[in-house]
Amino acid sequence: MTVEIDILAGGPGGRKGGRSAKPSRYAIEQNVLDSLVYRGMISLSDLTAAVAESSDGTVDLELILLDRYGVPKEALGSALSDFYQCPYLPYDERTVIDADLLKTLNLDYLKKNGWLPIARRGSLIDVLTSDPHDLDKGWDVRRAFPGMTIRYAVGLRRDIEQFLHLATGQGPRGSIGAILGELVHEIHREAAINPVSGGIDENDSAIVRLTNQVIAEADRLGASDIHIEPYADRKDMAVRLRVDGTCFTYMGIPAAYRRAVVSRIKVMANLDIAERRKPQDGKIRYRLAKDREIELRVATLPTAGQDEDVVLRLLTAKQPMPLEAMEFAPATLQAIQAIAEKPHGIILCVGPTGSGKTTTLHAILKHINTDERKIWTAEDPIEITQDGLRQVQVHPKIDLTFAAAMRAFLRADPDVIMIGEMRDKETADIAIEASLTGHLVLSTLHTNSAVETVTRLLDLGCDSFNFADAILGVLAQRLCKRICTQCKEAYHPTQQEYDELIQGYGESAWAQEGVADVSSMTLYRGRGCDGCNRTGFKGRVPLHELLVGSEEIKNRIQSKSRTTEMLSVAIREGMITLVQDGIWKVLKGETTHRQVRCVAMK
Repeated sequence: MTVEIDILAGGPGGRKGGRSAKPSRYAIEQNVLDSLVYRGMISLSDLTAAVAESSDGTVDLELILLDRYGVPKEALGSALSDFYQCPYLPYDERTVIDADLLKTLNLDYLKKNGWLPIARRGSLIDVLTSDPHDLDKGWDVRRAFPGMTIRYAVGLRRDIEQFLHLATGQGPRGSIGAILGELVHEIHREAAINPVSGGIDENDSAIVRLTNQVIAEADRLGASDIHIEPYADRKDMAVRLRVDGTCFTYMGIPAAYRRAVVSRIKVMANLDIAERRKPQDGKIRYRLAKDREIELRVATLPTAGQDEDVVLRLLTAKQPMPLEAMEFAPATLQAIQAIAEKPHGIILCVGPTGSGKTTTLHAILKHINTDERKIWTAEDPIEITQDGLRQVQVHPKIDLTFAAAMRAFLRADPDVIMIGEMRDKETADIAIEASLTGHLVLSTLHTNSAVETVTRLLDLGCDSFNFADAILGVLAQRLCKRICTQCKEAYHPTQQEYDELIQGYGESAWAQEGVADVSSMTLYRGRGCDGCNRTGFKGRVPLHELLVGSEEIKNRIQSKSRTTEMLSVAIREGMITLVQDGIWKVLKGETTHRQVRCVAMK
């Protein structure tokens, strides 16, 4: 760790009148080291020994602290960040480094001096350096990027070397950085490269390995979707991942290879690579290891510039969860178990795409899956399998739709039927009819709340009396970001936060619950750590709202009452709304009120 510097009043590259102050090398380092001792990352005796060992300059103090004395990288980086008053950037192979910034720079020089340009945003250059106060580095950076505004981040020398390897393709052959390095080298080698085809096709080994590695990395990071987004005008093609419900840019691929990457995915999904004018759908079965395989649902869409976007949804084979592990409120869990054991009727699970509806339905099926019951399911696709279920994959292209599967099930002696989705009136009518003729029917629907589901089905044209007789319950759900357990910390909310909780929960209901006042209330948040990629959140927590088909609710359905009237009845009968369930989980320290507002409030 080299912290020997000359500090000018204006920082690197600027003077503000007056003379520069030059503290001694040990005094500067001591500020950082004292912070490590204060935080309990290293004892004073070990620190003294480490400084003595590095005093001759043959061994870097940073390496001694990390390797010999086990100081966490995050702690050392945080201490450097506090001292230099700039962000700490640890090594992460997901970081996209702009290779164009390295064209005029000597890589050996960058490695020796410990700095690296990371990204360009207009006239702003982000530079990672081991010493943001080093004037010599500051002048070199400004000479390399004249007229640009420089923004510094501090990093460990070890991490800067890894970033350089990532940017130049010197890492492991299977890494994304190494593969991109090959492609960048290919671009520079062929000056007259075709900007559309890139002189390379979907069967090139680098394209094949790059596509495979993107899928493997998306699975490793727990992504639910991969978005491939090409742009015109030679701008890099973006690869974005959706993790825990939020998209972020994972990497950029040279624009010259956008067609090759898209074509490779279409080949894997058995799609027509020559057809770029209309959307196509397909599936990929990808083997990650000898004993592990995932399925990807592929959708291509034509976009501006005669390009195609590709979205891949990762459908990892999962085992059904027990209802007790679904984090229901105790009253909601008891009600779901009761209605699931009814011999006939209809249970609906509603919410937006990706809210866990299928997972919940399979948890209900697991609860009632006994040898005495014959259970048929029609799904698209079959994401979860369990013994005892007879599962059918629908194929609309051959007219095996949800409605056709339902008709077939009714001739196959079912006790329980699960339909992946009610997409039209025909499917809804058959499901209601089946539930009225002695079968338990489960299905999903895309609506915003439990009560709105009733209005939606009636608007489709379903008979209000038949639906009222059939309905057992409607479960609405959302998935909300969970506070990272590794960096979770308690804090006292402000009066404004407290008031927002009361307003969201409802003043009268809040008063009945007897929640602590603001002075004694404790809430939780995530500080951000390596485990959660410094976001403060990792994983998701479900929010639930169960509308039970009581006699009063059935009467309201038959009379086609307004949504607000049915909601009032349901709340009076004890229904916990999505927002109320979310606020209870805020008070339990599982999520934050801001996250609840993002997914559950209108």
